[in-house]
Formats: sequence, structure tokens, C-alpha cells
Amino acid sequence: MSAMSTKTVSDRVTDLLTPFAERQGLEVVATDVCGPQGKPIVRVYLDREGGVDLDAIVSANKWISQALEEYSPVEGAYVLEVSSPGIDRPLRRLKDFVRYSGSRAVLKTAAPVEGRRRFSGVIARVEGDTIVIDSEGTEYRVPHGDITKANLKADIHFGDE
Repeated sequence: MSAMSTKTVSDRVTDLLTPFAERQGLEVVATDVCGPQGKPIVRVYLDREGGVDLDAIVSANKWISQALEEYSPVEGAYVLEVSSPGIDRPLRRLKDFVRYSGSRAVLKTAAPVEGRRRFSGVIARVEGDTIVIDSEGTEYRVPHGDITKANLKADIHFGDE
């Protein structure tokens, strides 16, 4: 079985759009393809140093639509949503975990790791392909390949707290 055949539609969309985004000074943070088979939703999260504004999103919508139409990683009709990653930024690549070491995150795994499938805490560090997350003083070593979903968890403070 080739590596290409194991890639999800979302992986193929990310691979397709990444070089286009880089030429625009943007980063493809994550893509999701979800929803009904007849008309899936293709979500593309973009970012750049200093964040993305509405003009960047509108411009990106055009070249993303063109790339998806030309290279067809998604079969049939779809709904395209382009946005910034927001405050609960998805974490996908090892470099995302390195970049956000010291930040709060929530991770979910496909199979239990140390008896758990959900971890919430501070990303302590990355060791090889393992994410070390500190959850209330206990460090858990979560293999990157076992993570099915991970997001930053924003600390929001209101007023003079």
C-alpha cells in the first residue's frame, strides 16, 4: 500500500493548498472535510505572522476555489469555508506543538494512552514524536501519531480578575 493511498481527503487538500498559501505569505494551519457525502464542507484555516484579516480571507477564498476546482481533491459539489484558526487553534503537526509549548491545550487520542483518551493541560515539550502534556502536575507522554484532535485552549480573563 502506498503512502498516498492512506492519505485522507483533508490531507490531500492540505498538501494541495500549502504551496499556494506559502506564495501568498500564508500558512495552512488545518483543513477539515466533513458533512454529508453529497455536499461536504471543506474548511480551510489560514494564518500568518500577525494574523489574517478579512481581505486576506476574501483573497484566499478565490485562489483556494480555483485550486480545488483545477486539481479536484474533493469529488463533486462542496461548500467552502475559509477562516483564521481562532483562539482554539487546531494543532496538527509536531512543529505546532513545539511552537505552542507552554500553552494550554486539549488532546484526544484514538486509543487510550495511560488509560486515558482525553488530555487537558499545558504542552510541556515535544520529545521526538511524543507530546508531553502537563495535566495538573502529572506529565503524560502522548505519541503524536495517536492524536486524533488537538486544539489550544484559551485562557480568557474578564475585567480585573
